[in-house]
Amino acid sequence: MAEIQEYKCPCCGGAIAFDSTVQKMKCPYCDTEFEMETLAGYDSALKDDQPNKMKWEAASDGSWQEGEADGLSTYVCQSCGGEIACDENTAATSCPYCGNPVVLTGQLAGDLKPDAVIPFKLDKKAAKAALKAHCEGKRLLPKVFKDENHIDKIKGVYIPFWLFDAKANTNMRYRATKLRTWSDNNYDYTETSYFSVSRGGSIRFERIPVDGSTKMPDDVMESLEPFRYKDMVDFQTAYLAGYLADKYDVDAKQSEKRANKRIRKSAQDAFDATVKGYTTVTKEAGSIRLTDAKVRYVLFPVWLLHTTWNEENYLFAMNGQTGKMVGDLPVDKGAYKRWLFGLTGIIGAVLYIAFYLLWLWVP
Repeated sequence: MAEIQEYKCPCCGGAIAFDSTVQKMKCPYCDTEFEMETLAGYDSALKDDQPNKMKWEAASDGSWQEGEADGLSTYVCQSCGGEIACDENTAATSCPYCGNPVVLTGQLAGDLKPDAVIPFKLDKKAAKAALKAHCEGKRLLPKVFKDENHIDKIKGVYIPFWLFDAKANTNMRYRATKLRTWSDNNYDYTETSYFSVSRGGSIRFERIPVDGSTKMPDDVMESLEPFRYKDMVDFQTAYLAGYLADKYDVDAKQSEKRANKRIRKSAQDAFDATVKGYTTVTKEAGSIRLTDAKVRYVLFPVWLLHTTWNEENYLFAMNGQTGKMVGDLPVDKGAYKRWLFGLTGIIGAVLYIAFYLLWLWVP
């Protein structure tokens, strides 16, 4: 059974959370700051705590119907006693009654505990500013969207990722040709030479990221790359306080296909680029064998912003470390038609002038 963990300020008793600005735990009530190393020992002590066992018989004989409670988990807030309901993949959240950040430690235990985490570097204010900048300069964006746009929801989420390391031993074979042409007084000549070209070698790949959440679109997560691994630190639950966090629901085995696809394309592109000096090149065969393959489970910071316009939902995501923003914007159909009409008119005018000048030039 998962337990909830809260971090309390020893000075005032308020709930403390990770502050991305100072890269420390900070109390929002008395502004006391705590080093992450201090809380590492606190995490170890909490593992020795024993839960209360106080069972009561239910007064009602009502029960969930088969499948009705699948994927549902409930916890009791240690600050106010309120009930926290979440799905089976939630690892960090906040109490809906008192707002205190909590970490569901049981969701991260055992095989589910991350190896490392990249802490948030940018806060909610930066995410709002990034969305505004994302809308600037978009000529076909509806003016009303920019003027009346409001963010319905904004949340910082730690997204589960798998990092793949491997050495790719690669062999490629190509069929290539070279053409030589010359002429004399009577004929034009073409000589075609055929070559069998082989390439082989090894490429080391480190930290190929694949997101492990079905909730997040793969194209959105890949668009937020790259993450800067120099900021990656050993995992501590304290980093999750004040943010949401999901555990993976796509395991490492299921993620191998996407990792292999990325490695295969990068390796093939690297070896293809070495085949030069030929008129034509055709790939005949190739093989990639992975050795020293390792995988790690990590959490990466992402700000998610939801907004609505014309009864449609729009999702924007910002890399919580680098500030890179991605997301599709609506298009003003009227402005698009005017732009297309104007472009067509310009092309028509250019063609008219070109044909007129050609008419004047032809005798």
